Amino acid sequence: MSQFNYYIPTRILFGAGQLDALGRAKLPGHKALIVTTNGKSVKRFGYLDRVIALLQQNGGVEAVVFDKVLPNPVKSHVHEAAELCRKEGCDFLIGLGGGSAIDSAKSIAVVAKNGGDYWDYINGKPVTEALPVVAITTTAGTGTEADPWTVITNEATQEKVGFGCDATFPVLSIVDPELMLSVPANLTAYQGFDAFFHASEGYMANIATPVSDVFALKSMKLIYDYLPKAVADGSNLEAREKVALANTLAGMVESTSSCTSEHSLEHAMSGMYPGLPHGAGLIMISMAYYTHFAKYAPKRFVEMAENLGVDLNGVAEADRPMAFVNALGDLQAACGVDDLRMSDYGIKPEDFPRMAQLARDAMGGLFAYDPSPLSDEDVIRIFTQSYR
Repeated sequence: MSQFNYYIPTRILFGAGQLDALGRAKLPGHKALIVTTNGKSVKRFGYLDRVIALLQQNGGVEAVVFDKVLPNPVKSHVHEAAELCRKEGCDFLIGLGGGSAIDSAKSIAVVAKNGGDYWDYINGKPVTEALPVVAITTTAGTGTEADPWTVITNEATQEKVGFGCDATFPVLSIVDPELMLSVPANLTAYQGFDAFFHASEGYMANIATPVSDVFALKSMKLIYDYLPKAVADGSNLEAREKVALANTLAGMVESTSSCTSEHSLEHAMSGMYPGLPHGAGLIMISMAYYTHFAKYAPKRFVEMAENLGVDLNGVAEADRPMAFVNALGDLQAACGVDDLRMSDYGIKPEDFPRMAQLARDAMGGLFAYDPSPLSDEDVIRIFTQSYR
């Protein structure tokens, strides 16, 4: 590759105890809208109260809380929160929680600054500025603290679409693994695999760069080595730290390369069935998806396998790309997520044509970054092979 672009303007504070830095860091405003989910964890474990107290400590910064965000965030909440932000005179946002909270903060920042219907920006209305966003992540899954991307579902159309621009990069991100110690084992696995797929998709994407490759390989190796440990013992701070680093690196992959159509397929699944955790949906289709592409990007697949430490001695040349797919299956088994079932979330085989169409309509751009063209027939076959 003779040309590539690199731009990640986010200041990242990484490591155990870094949340305390919020009390002395330079902040982009004087009144924050704190965006978090409708779950109880950020309140039960005291994270929300700590953030509010640290803001007060930092020059008396005020805060207003919006706590309605769903695991798969929706457009109506973006509009509701943007109106609250304007009404309360908030001049920056804090996304506190996992990807859903931080993604929502980015989208809210666009509408609060510019007005209008959020879906107009999805459909191409230019965004040149947004309110500043501070990301405080309590999970290790999306890498949204290190990229501009945000994923929101339009409830009316079931379209779940990623969007981002220079203005939606967080200005400051705090990645404190101590905030992740409370994440349950199943969610730890789902989130960790989301990060893994950000890295692996970014590595096999046809726009991968030398910089994204470095981030992607390190991210995959850290997850392969430490995610099973974090799933087995959530109090293992070393494992949490390594997976958190892998997640942030995977976000950098998304800023310097791209996801591929695997994410388009899953967005169709959880767009139609919002009770499906995004990471779980990715896991469900991953074996069929990567098996399909192993033959189209053999060199990249062999490199990913070697990076994970797979011994390829004695493996026939033609079989080597599948060594990565087999290692992926081993990782899923080690994390106890190798038996997830679409049917448990209400998905039916007759949904597959609609899902294939939604994947094209809502996130069709990612198909262009696949190693080889993926037809609608291929998509339906991947869904069918993955179905249980």
